[in-house]
Amino acid sequence: MTAILGKKIGMTQVFNSKGEFVPVTVVEAGPCLVLSIKDKKVQVGYEFVEERKLKKPILGIFKKLGLSCCRIIKEIPKDTNREYKVGEEIKVNIFKEGEFVDVTGISKGKGFQGGVKRWGWSGGPKTHGSMSHRRIGSLGSSTTPGRVLKGHHLPGHMGVRKVTIQNLELVKVIPDKNILLIKGAVPGHRNSYLIIRKSKKKN
Repeated sequence: MTAILGKKIGMTQVFNSKGEFVPVTVVEAGPCLVLSIKDKKVQVGYEFVEERKLKKPILGIFKKLGLSCCRIIKEIPKDTNREYKVGEEIKVNIFKEGEFVDVTGISKGKGFQGGVKRWGWSGGPKTHGSMSHRRIGSLGSSTTPGRVLKGHHLPGHMGVRKVTIQNLELVKVIPDKNILLIKGAVPGHRNSYLIIRKSKKKN
């Protein structure tokens, strides 16, 4: 399985070969520096940055390897069909147009939300003087088990969770600009960091 780190730039639209309108997410992917090689994963750095912007323990990693400093360090799945070398760059040319990818990111934060928005509750009666249109209602048991069951859907903090969207089509790959155009939406806000992998479920 092949993967790369990237940054969400925003959304736009393109026309495909059939003249159909396709909404796409623009992702700036790579180049990623290989920092260390493990059994099943490869540690890579992404987004070059000045030395003064890094903490000393992180800066020490790059000085020891003699490589340019990177803002983000992550582990990505290792491609068993290729060999990696410390210091080499992984670029968008590992992908081809028409392939399917899985994109992982941190979803947008939506703050404290009620159960109707957070969990899709249908809500209470809206007529005859009802005062519980969007309230939580009864929480359940009295004597057995005499408590609220763990995992019960209630209002609370929504968003800012690790989310993976599977089987998204790569509409276009632009190697000279390190750009991927991915059909549809991906998790996260503008300028958030993503992991783009070749799809597990689609060839």
